[in-house]
Amino acid sequence: MRRLLATALALAALPATAACPALLDHRVTTLKGASADLCGYAGKVVLVVNTASYCGYTGQYKGLESLYERFRDRGLVVLGVPSNDFGSQEPGSDAQVAEFCERTYKVRFPMLSKAVVSGPQAAPLYRGLAGATGEAPKWNFHKYLVGRDGRAVASYPSSVAPEDPRLVGAVEKALAAP
Repeated sequence: MRRLLATALALAALPATAACPALLDHRVTTLKGASADLCGYAGKVVLVVNTASYCGYTGQYKGLESLYERFRDRGLVVLGVPSNDFGSQEPGSDAQVAEFCERTYKVRFPMLSKAVVSGPQAAPLYRGLAGATGEAPKWNFHKYLVGRDGRAVASYPSSVAPEDPRLVGAVEKALAAP
């Protein structure tokens, strides 16, 4: 009985994020200004993409939304992170980015507040992703795939479109994993 009580007390003393994978252990803000805990995506497959509204790759929003619609019921979350890091191609406010994404591409996947995604000032999520994969984004629409276990599975440069069989295959494989 004492051992059971001691175990229960020890478990109760653990932080609430103990089950949260380190890559997802971040509180962030959405484009709409709401607070969000990325730990809520634990157990899901997450595709993290740094986005920009005025980039040659901006059309990838359509493919990202399609990928999200196709696989979200199986546990895929596409997570957009607008950034003005490359070519100053995301100059607008969060409200302007949200309006552009909704009006132009009917984006329904979660979008976070604008963030720095490269260099020493990169947001903690991006520092973790770059550290886990050995690859930092070199341009807009760089993609990181995170498995259900919260570990980075792969990194894809901007030139790999959301419809690319390599990316779709990796998403399917990650979704099939326990």
